[in-house]
Amino acid sequence: MILVFGKTGQVAQELAPLDDVTCLGRDQADLTDPTACATAILTHRPRAVINAAAYTAVDRAEQEEATATTINADAPAAMAQACATLGIPIVHISTDYVFSGTGTTPWTTDDPTSPLGAYGRSKLMGEVAVRTTRASHVILRTSWVVSAHGNNFVKTMHRLGAERDHLTVVADQIGGLTPARAIAQACHTIAHALIEEPTKGGTYHFSGTPDASWADVARAVMKAAGHTCDITDIPSSEYLTPVERPLNSRMNCTKLETIFGLTRPDWRAGIQDILKELTP
Repeated sequence: MILVFGKTGQVAQELAPLDDVTCLGRDQADLTDPTACATAILTHRPRAVINAAAYTAVDRAEQEEATATTINADAPAAMAQACATLGIPIVHISTDYVFSGTGTTPWTTDDPTSPLGAYGRSKLMGEVAVRTTRASHVILRTSWVVSAHGNNFVKTMHRLGAERDHLTVVADQIGGLTPARAIAQACHTIAHALIEEPTKGGTYHFSGTPDASWADVARAVMKAAGHTCDITDIPSSEYLTPVERPLNSRMNCTKLETIFGLTRPDWRAGIQDILKELTP
């Protein structure tokens, strides 16, 4: 059995249907209580753990950094330590927000980190905490997660595209949109691989292809959904947020393909799947 932390998140909901997966919700393992997370692992005694839960409110994290750090750093540390105790692997999902978001070159796993805000800092602290335990682990950094569940960019564009004739969308933030289903499948594959070959552990990147802007993605959603809503490109400076967003979220995923044989998913096909799932 693979124990998954998270039940309502996008990736967790894609993991839940798998036969050998048990997902824990907040009522069973609240990430604001790291000790409870460790206890859950020691009680269930799974073959592997996937941490698909996180504090992801980028802007609110500036006012709630202590809570974000507890959930994104202290809880994963406790999970990894419990995994080390049992001698089992953990797959921990992280983010491109650990980088500065500058430049145009895809980030490699060896590039220096420099988070822009509290959310990125808390996720980076989680990575460091997992690495410092003796647990066999994979830290899987991903970006721009979308699915038919929860709140995400594709669902928002689909809804607004049906309501409006025109939208302005940021065009200078570039990255790889990543279907949550593909992330779930990657995590599941990695967890099983680590059970057999713990030496494959380390830090990896996984994001969708091709790299594109939010405006590009918006146009793809409109086309796929049959909406006539026009998209106008704008710079980030015209769509201000409390926390600066990375302009460069491109990720070099070669290492993951080399070690685990996992290739980047085409997000355009992912959009088609999401829209089908959203259609009554």
